Amino acid sequence: MLIRVNELLKNHLKLHFVVFIYGFTAILGKLITLPAAEMVWYRMLIAFAALGIYLSYKKQSVVYSGRVVLKMVAVGLVVALHWITFFHAVKISNVSVTLGCLASTTLFTSILEPIIVKRRVKWLELVIGLVIIGGLYLIFQFEFRYKLGILTALTSAFLAGLFTVLNKTFITKYHPVAISFYEMGSGFVGITLFLLLSGRFSSNFVAPVPLDWLWLVVLGIICTAYAFVVSIDVMKVLSAYSVVLTINMEPVYGILMAFFIFRDSEFMSAGFYIGTLVILSAVVLYPFLDRKLRKRALIAEMKASSKS
Repeated sequence: MLIRVNELLKNHLKLHFVVFIYGFTAILGKLITLPAAEMVWYRMLIAFAALGIYLSYKKQSVVYSGRVVLKMVAVGLVVALHWITFFHAVKISNVSVTLGCLASTTLFTSILEPIIVKRRVKWLELVIGLVIIGGLYLIFQFEFRYKLGILTALTSAFLAGLFTVLNKTFITKYHPVAISFYEMGSGFVGITLFLLLSGRFSSNFVAPVPLDWLWLVVLGIICTAYAFVVSIDVMKVLSAYSVVLTINMEPVYGILMAFFIFRDSEFMSAGFYIGTLVILSAVVLYPFLDRKLRKRALIAEMKASSKS
């Protein structure tokens, strides 16, 4: 039991460190001058190369059946779409709006996980989801000028919930670095095809300015290759919902960093902060309520078994 508790604590700490790194990702999205698609193209290329070097150094096999690889490739495309919509939301609104809406990933995960993993729906998750909807309503009501950015960020949140749940189905069977390698590679190829077919490589392709390269390396290696592998690896112990729940602390780190770095452009109305606080309060309260309900159910089960 003690080993299990230590293992849970260790994985939660690892996940919180990754969440802090994720909080800086939106900052990088605003600092880098590239459009969203090109930024994610470079991000996935750098992450794919870094993961490939790591796998080669470790001599880790990435040979799986064609069916398994195709599933990972599909998830990689979802990841690419999530990042493109995420960075596009940052560009057309700001860091605070994007991260505030991204906290709704919990809501989408609570709906998607029972469907994909075939587990029963938990009423507590639905209640938390309704509270999150209330928080989003407040954000919409007071920051309607950013409606396109909010809708784009919510699309990104849905895609984040989708790929998190899908990755949960892989992690018990396959190596996390190999999963990330295939997903980064397929995302890079997918965006390459999009840029080719849309003619953006020849006509509108934007090259990075010198400072962009520094931020792209940080984004690709630290905020992507390292963070993505760890976020998948901890799912060996933690549920997809728990992972998403913790990742929803990303807005706290990101909004605070954005306010200190960008100042006035990140200053929002009181309604926005109330809505964000409602969402984050629901996120933080969930594990405590869930633990209490589990304990109550266990006590009731023990009493029932003792009577029989």
